[in-house]
Amino acid sequence: MMKLVGMGIFARVAEAKSFSGAARRLGLSKSLVSKEVAKLEKALGARLLHRTTRQLSLTEFGAAFYEHCARVVQEAEEAELLVDRLHTNPRGVLKCTAPVAFATLHIASALPDFLAQYRDVHVDLTVSDRHFELAEEGYDLAIRIARELPPNMVARQLAPINRVVCATPAYFARHGVPEAPRDLKAHNCIVYTHSNPDSTWRFRAGGEDIAVPVRGDLRVNDDEVIWQAVLGGVGVSLLPTFMVGNDLQVGRLQAVLTEYVPAEQNLYALYLPNRHLSTKVRVFIDFLLARFAPPPYWDRNWLSSTKAPKGPRRAAAAARDVTAEAMK
Repeated sequence: MMKLVGMGIFARVAEAKSFSGAARRLGLSKSLVSKEVAKLEKALGARLLHRTTRQLSLTEFGAAFYEHCARVVQEAEEAELLVDRLHTNPRGVLKCTAPVAFATLHIASALPDFLAQYRDVHVDLTVSDRHFELAEEGYDLAIRIARELPPNMVARQLAPINRVVCATPAYFARHGVPEAPRDLKAHNCIVYTHSNPDSTWRFRAGGEDIAVPVRGDLRVNDDEVIWQAVLGGVGVSLLPTFMVGNDLQVGRLQAVLTEYVPAEQNLYALYLPNRHLSTKVRVFIDFLLARFAPPPYWDRNWLSSTKAPKGPRRAAAAARDVTAEAMK
């Protein structure tokens, strides 16, 4: 029976591929995790892990033994979830991560309502544009904007992420309005280097992809800085509507080339592929789904305007047909 604790710890080490990652996920010290695995190996009389200075890997015996340990851990988690379901309210610490701009503009304003609704849930939110390894770094959930989904993860689509080419009306009055993507070569384009290091903007029209190399006086690795530069009349940029939707509605910014809808991205909730999702994670995902129901409110407000361009309107209409189902 004493081996059960070691089996559970070993399973987390195998999944995280490190003692430190397993320790963070389990809330234990790295030394204790290492000690428990060593005790398990001694009790079994077999080496479970190859240890090097750079990484851990499973031995042949360890790989076979992990399959049994994983089932034991899963059964224990299912028993715990069964007890959780007997409680009317979800509870515990929800550790999640979200990208900086979206968290600042939309997650932050959603959290007071969520915490008021689920008083036994405590949120530990890391705001960063880095892509975290959930198992290794101990996260329950990642909110991520992506075009392609990572392997070995479960994803719930929360909302479409539309983007528009935009600038101030005064900028377009001085420099002219581009009528096709190729016209952007004559404009001062502000490039977001974090996701677009090659300074190429990509569009789609008539079923074909269009790639346009752009250039300008300003290249920035932070999209909120670009947003402020565009509002200041510096130039034109390609920005998400979750950031500029209100500016478009009130006329501070003007969207152009809307018939050339840029390559589509989506907002996802990502979590580890367990058979049963913990209650605290499930209710948070359901809360965000309801809050960002398509068309999301940042698009709905300005798309209802008579000045709304037709490109994003089509994207938002299409989004209504997208159901947020679990995908592997």
